[in-house]
Amino acid sequence: MAKVKKAFFCRNCGFEAPKWLGKCPSCGEWNTFTEEVIAREASTPSLQAAGAVVQSRPMHLNEISENNHRRIDTGSAEVNRVLGGGLVPGSLVLLGGEPGIGKSTLSLQLALADNRLKTLYVSGEESAEQIRMRADRIGIHNEECLIYSETLLERITTQIVEQKPDVVVIDSIQTIYSEVLDSSAGSVSQIRECAATLLKYAKTTGTAIFIIGHITKDGTIAGPKILEHIVDVVLQFEGDSNNCYRILRGIKNRFGATFEIGVFEMLDHGLRGVENPSEILLSHYEEPLSGIAVGASADGLRPYLIEVQALVSGAAYGTPQRSATGFDARRMNMLLAVLEKRVGMKMYQKDVFLNFAGGFKVADTGLDLAVVAAVISSYFDRPIGDGICFAGEIGLSGEVRPAPRTEQRISEAARLGFKTIVVSGYITKNLKTPKGIRIYSINNIAELPKAMFME
Repeated sequence: MAKVKKAFFCRNCGFEAPKWLGKCPSCGEWNTFTEEVIAREASTPSLQAAGAVVQSRPMHLNEISENNHRRIDTGSAEVNRVLGGGLVPGSLVLLGGEPGIGKSTLSLQLALADNRLKTLYVSGEESAEQIRMRADRIGIHNEECLIYSETLLERITTQIVEQKPDVVVIDSIQTIYSEVLDSSAGSVSQIRECAATLLKYAKTTGTAIFIIGHITKDGTIAGPKILEHIVDVVLQFEGDSNNCYRILRGIKNRFGATFEIGVFEMLDHGLRGVENPSEILLSHYEEPLSGIAVGASADGLRPYLIEVQALVSGAAYGTPQRSATGFDARRMNMLLAVLEKRVGMKMYQKDVFLNFAGGFKVADTGLDLAVVAAVISSYFDRPIGDGICFAGEIGLSGEVRPAPRTEQRISEAARLGFKTIVVSGYITKNLKTPKGIRIYSINNIAELPKAMFME
């Protein structure tokens, strides 16, 4: 055993320093250094001792078999979409999310899926009996799935080598620790060591590994930032725990694009994939209401329509309030400033509250037109015309710019029975207009009220 070594690690980025520092020189964060005791053996137990590591050699590009790029069906169409068509063998996938959002439920459903894959579900937070109770509630049983409750990394890797599963699920990385280090589970050095060991095994054997990670109060994945750099795919499970809908969003993906999303509905028997998000994001009212607009959005290759709700009232205490749920508050303030400057609306005297239906967090700039339409409707207390939706981005000079993938947005609006869609007039190419929908083009935000209140 080597001499015990003490070091200080940054909880945010994993930077190592010989003494405590107030400010991290790597990421610039304050008061993030914690002391950890490290002890490394001269010859540490590893996967190579268990016979898992295979000696590799450099190869020419044309020598690499294309079979290595096949995709594994996870048993969930929504998860396959976010991963880019399926799970890649030998990949390390990190799944993060708030407590109670459904990370363990989703991972257990993937482990129990009927996809003819041998799966090893390793749980460091729940006992085998608790996992059985969760499986009974979900109503899925798979004989190919093995349950293993353990937190010691060396024992986990030994079982992986003996069982040779196709997919491994680790729940969670913050509970796993290695005997190589003396620090406690969840520390910066333990997370980094365990993730690096699992990555080495995944790459050398072609086994796909899912690891679940906790998140901090800021919404970022707990542990050092290097954890996200080690893994191949980072998935974020979003949504309000009080709401039944969840969004699986790709933050990093070495094998596909990161703009795809998966939509799930939390039910009594687990998570159910939602194939048509527009139906759950649109509300039906008996009579028209002011302050409600429908925007055509697009995340990745999936278009959907979402309801935007706005409330504009007089500022009772002099200083107007600004609140946005599911939308960037700074962008909302910018749009209100454009309304005041270009349209002449006195927004400095009004409280403005903005909300997106379903508890969704939307970052699509193509919804600017719908947000402004909802604000104008509430400002004048006048409902928007029946069957009208919006898709467009607004600039600081008041011009309406084309939204990305406008044709897909128009097709989705036509499929759901909308009669008119308001888009930018600066679209150069000829749009393919589906039957039953009218395209109303505007070039400036001052033309929006006329388009909103037409019958």
